[in-house]
Amino acid sequence: MGEDGPVTSAPQRPDGPTPATRLIATDLDGTLLRDDKSVSERTVAALAAAEEAGIAVFFVTGRPARWMGVVSDHVQGHGLAICANGAAVVDLHAMDRHTADGQTTDGQTADRHTSDRQPAGREFVQVRPLPRITALKVVEALRAAAPGTSFAVELTTGINYEPQYPPFFQDPGANVATAEELLHEATDDDAAPVLKVLAHHAELAPDEFLELARSVAGAYASITRSSPTSLLEISGPGVSKASTLALCCEERGISPAEVVAFGDMPNDVEMLGWAGTSYAMGNAHPDVIAAASGRTVANNEDGVALVIERILAARASRTEA
Repeated sequence: MGEDGPVTSAPQRPDGPTPATRLIATDLDGTLLRDDKSVSERTVAALAAAEEAGIAVFFVTGRPARWMGVVSDHVQGHGLAICANGAAVVDLHAMDRHTADGQTTDGQTADRHTSDRQPAGREFVQVRPLPRITALKVVEALRAAAPGTSFAVELTTGINYEPQYPPFFQDPGANVATAEELLHEATDDDAAPVLKVLAHHAELAPDEFLELARSVAGAYASITRSSPTSLLEISGPGVSKASTLALCCEERGISPAEVVAFGDMPNDVEMLGWAGTSYAMGNAHPDVIAAASGRTVANNEDGVALVIERILAARASRTEA
């Protein structure tokens, strides 16, 4: 309350005492980052305090690895982030320090420190690709159901796109061709893994486009969105922020009840439903608010930092008691 505004409680969904928080999973754009794509001093301090307290922090984002420079200095000792909506687990400590201007997957200009990095070691720790034959089925279904859809293909090596795809980000190294041509390799062993396919429509409303795509192609792939525009993100079957985060937590012996998650857009819904405690941002999509067990203030008001501070304060109070 007070200057930070209202923050609703986020009780554990299971009955019984609340387990201690062992991992914080947070989305970036619209959640941890302010609208100018910066990480506030308050948020930097909260992340550092969580690490000092032994709480792991995982950045779980729709961004590709090359756009993680804005938070690479704030990743914990594990060095890992979940990118491309769960399609990749990336070791940020294995990336070089070259920075360049870039944009987020929703076409918004990224912070000037956003990195267009090349791997300086084993960057991709795990990849959960979208099979090319599956991607082609989705493209075919969307072309039939929503004429005028244009596509981009996000690979582990970068992004390629169709001539009609909006100029969200012009990558000088990109191949420009139809989605069918970009996905033409006979087998997935012949080329870089496909992390996701992006589909844009100039006329359909964002939620209308998402509902349509799921109805005609949801049997083939995971389809979601994180953009305020009609831009869909298509991943392999069963691939989501939630499923990859669950795998990372299982490896560390961390239960869902010990996870606190934050998000603001439909691509966060599954993760917020999976985590024992979850917060929708004050600026969140209605579906996110419905999925979360609590709500914090908006990203521009440091909503994630506010909750972390309260978690640490409650822990300190229990220690002193």
